[in-house]
This record gives sequence, C-alpha cells and structure tokens, in this order.
Amino acid sequence: QVQLVESGGGLVQAGGSLRLSCAASGRTFSTHAMGWFRQVPGKEREFVAAIRWDSTSKYYGDSVKGRFTVSRDNAKNTVYLQMNSLKPEDTAAYYCAADPTLRVDPGYAYWGQGTQVTVDS
Repeated sequence: QVQLVESGGGLVQAGGSLRLSCAASGRTFSTHAMGWFRQVPGKEREFVAAIRWDSTSKYYGDSVKGRFTVSRDNAKNTVYLQMNSLKPEDTAAYYCAADPTLRVDPGYAYWGQGTQVTVDS
C-alpha cells in the first residue's frame, strides 16, 4: 500500500514557476514508478510526467515538454514536479500517482488527493 500527499499548489502569474511535491508513505515507494496528471472539471485526466523508480527514464506530455521537470528523492520518499513558464492553460488540479509499472496512461494503482494550480494571466 502506498499513500500519497501532494503539496505546493497555489496561485501564480503567467510566466512564473511552482514546484509540486508528493510525499509517499510505505516502504515500496522506491520500487514504484511515479506519475503526475492534471484535470480540469469536465475534462479527462491528462498525463503530465512520469519517472521510473530509479530515475533512469522520464516521460512528459507534449503540452509541458521543455517547461516541466519531474524528479524524485527515494531517500525522502518524495517526487517533485518543477513547473516553469506557466501558462493559464496549465490551470488544473494536479495529482501524483504510483504504480509498479512506468506508464503514461492513468491506470496507476495509487493516487493522491490532488493540489490546485491556478495560473493568472
């Protein structure tokens, strides 16, 4: 079992930056792939980024490539999403997720409760 808690969301001006954190409980964190997704009301959950358990592979959604960076610290049981050059269309609830398999679809086994990011134009 893995429990996930996101933090770091908030209101930011367009062009600004935020760093999201996702703290995990459970001893299996270091063996799980981690993903970030986002969702706005009325739309499907969108893939943002994913990272392999050992950080050797990372994937990004097309809309965030070159602006967002995913990283993790297995010693701290935490995964991060550094978001730069934010745009109003990045406004969404952001969720982290964990799964034994690195994936870009939302079929992750464990999910956090989400943190809201609002980008003001």
